[in-house]
Amino acid sequence: MIRLEKRPAPSRFWAGLTPVLAVLATMAAGAVLFAALGKDPVEAIRTIFWDPLFHESFAAYSRPQLMVKAGPLILIAIGLSLGFRAGIWNIGAEGQYIMGAICGAGAGLALYPSESFLLFPLMVAAGALGGWGWAMIPAVLKTRFGTNEILVSLMLVYVAENILASVSSGLLRNPEGMGFPGSRNLQQWAAAANPELIANTGMHWGVVTAFVAVIFAYVLLNRHMLGFQIRLTGQSPRAARFAGVDPARLILICLGLSGALAGAAGLFEVAGPAGQISIDFGSGYGFTAIIVAFLGRLHPVGILLAGLLMALTYIGGELAQLMLGLPSAAIQLFQGMLLFFLLAMDMSANYRVRIGKPEVA
Repeated sequence: MIRLEKRPAPSRFWAGLTPVLAVLATMAAGAVLFAALGKDPVEAIRTIFWDPLFHESFAAYSRPQLMVKAGPLILIAIGLSLGFRAGIWNIGAEGQYIMGAICGAGAGLALYPSESFLLFPLMVAAGALGGWGWAMIPAVLKTRFGTNEILVSLMLVYVAENILASVSSGLLRNPEGMGFPGSRNLQQWAAAANPELIANTGMHWGVVTAFVAVIFAYVLLNRHMLGFQIRLTGQSPRAARFAGVDPARLILICLGLSGALAGAAGLFEVAGPAGQISIDFGSGYGFTAIIVAFLGRLHPVGILLAGLLMALTYIGGELAQLMLGLPSAAIQLFQGMLLFFLLAMDMSANYRVRIGKPEVA
């Protein structure tokens, strides 16, 4: 008889090993998927994971793009991980990312054509504030009325997408754009642009902020009382209450931080790689960052590595679509498999397999 037996305490060995196993399982399942689509699975896996970094024809373009794609994923995932560690489930980072872009770009466009050096910092602050304000909606509803933050934050994503469509065609539309939806191109406006800091590296202020957020989160979780409260609440909410942790305050802080980081990521993206507010600005980074957070085991350094890996699947997936003719839906499914296998294999950290009849007390 085969049965699952709950471990007295989660296994640190299996908790560290499951992300590696999940990546390997994703590659194996992806190979089956690509073969079913009539593609060479070895070539497809190589195109996604190897060619963007080491193929001489693609590496010069792909390596800088790795930083560009990883920056917002890491920044958003760091914010999400703080709440997830405390059992506070913000699933609406995509909406906060969009609202941060709208508020940050809107603050800049309201001052067009100013060339003040204070303009970009103002846009960053407005973007972070926009994401924070959007996250405060589920936070306040949770603390005042006991609503479910998962449902509220998720539903607000669709509200944010409709606001994005509205401002792209109305309030923020480029008056010189001949009626087409979309704002002015911020990349062409020096004071509002977020260009590369070092040529051909992909390093812009959003990437720098992501690295700073990793360091900040590590110090917060390991050297600060708030980090202790976050970890304690996630491990034992009852013990946290006995220790004097205020659950409502923690919800406001964690959701606020995750919203502010997601909003800042939105501003860095709209002022940099995207260049403008448009109807299709929402790129799914807020949802993909959930995978990054869990793949990194909610640890800042792990999230940094997971963000780089997920960015590689973005770039490699685009390359596979171009070179092999793979459909975009197959690449999205491949990325989704990663979270599926990670959650499935997490069972090994909390349960062990036993063979034989259970002992009777």
